Amino acid sequence: MQKNRICIIGCGNPLMGNDGAGIRAIQLFEGRYTGVDVIDGGTGGLGLIPLMEGYEKVVIVDAMVDVGDRIGEVLTFEAPPSRGETLACALHDLGIGEAVAVARELGYAGEVVIVGIEAGEIRAFSREIDSAVEEGVRVAGREIRKILRRWTGEAVGALGNENSEYG
Repeated sequence: MQKNRICIIGCGNPLMGNDGAGIRAIQLFEGRYTGVDVIDGGTGGLGLIPLMEGYEKVVIVDAMVDVGDRIGEVLTFEAPPSRGETLACALHDLGIGEAVAVARELGYAGEVVIVGIEAGEIRAFSREIDSAVEEGVRVAGREIRKILRRWTGEAVGALGNENSEYG
């Protein structure tokens, strides 16, 4: 199977409440954009490294804890921050910043943008996402769409289905 040059990787655990925000965000893109692969990155960590291989441009979207000023806030990182720069990804053995740094060092990753959604509280064994985090998922969807337009240089309609719930 031939890969596209751009992918969106969503991370998180949908059985841990707000931690499922990254997975919920990529669902907004499944089947909507030709030329963009959408990948479930599971709970992230080292497993992200091979998922980035072969792509020129990657968006990683994930729930994050204690990085925003309010639950549902969306933050975008053009350069991968390290855990020491307060990037605390929920429930991951290795932070996304570190995984991106390793992937770049190994030559697996080109340009990577990280879109984080402040998750606040992570609840075990819950499929429910707080309404503020749901709004953050929609905002993240709009942010990812802007990134895709910038990367492809294409107008909104040329990227895919304009009739989407995230505008």
